[in-house]
Amino acid sequence: MLAPREIDEYLLPTERRVIRVRQHWAFMWKHVVLTALFLLAMVLLERYLPDSVLIDNLTFYLALVAVLRFTVLTILWWIERIVITDKRVMLAQGIIVHSVGMMPLGKVTDLTFERSLGGRIMGYGTLIVESAGQIQALNRIDYMPRPEEIYEALSELVFGEKGKTRATGMLARGRWRR
Repeated sequence: MLAPREIDEYLLPTERRVIRVRQHWAFMWKHVVLTALFLLAMVLLERYLPDSVLIDNLTFYLALVAVLRFTVLTILWWIERIVITDKRVMLAQGIIVHSVGMMPLGKVTDLTFERSLGGRIMGYGTLIVESAGQIQALNRIDYMPRPEEIYEALSELVFGEKGKTRATGMLARGRWRR
């Protein structure tokens, strides 16, 4: 599995990680509700259909598949990481097959920040990252936690004065700024 500390293996020696997060837990809400409704349907089928070994086995195994599906989706959510360095934006994901999507910050031409009512209440938002006339794999990042903080840091990295950003914490001469 791709553990959080392993994402650093994909960083270049000359780059520094600025932000590393996973999608907000609200991303899993849809899966929780669907799994709970499916399990409820299996319980109701078991209860109201005539007693039969076939129905008992069928509802049991369907419920087991639903729980296993939810477990896999939860693991995938847990290990997926969104990483912003001083040079690029990366999305690392996968259990068996690891994939790392990447967009250099130099290619970013526009950033858009969206926040729905649910996002304002629960603390997540969407970042839309556009590059020069191309659709990138990382053009839309939904369920971003702490979206204002991440948007500000990414904006400073992309559009800020060269070598002088709050996100990197450094001035042009390399002194730490606090």
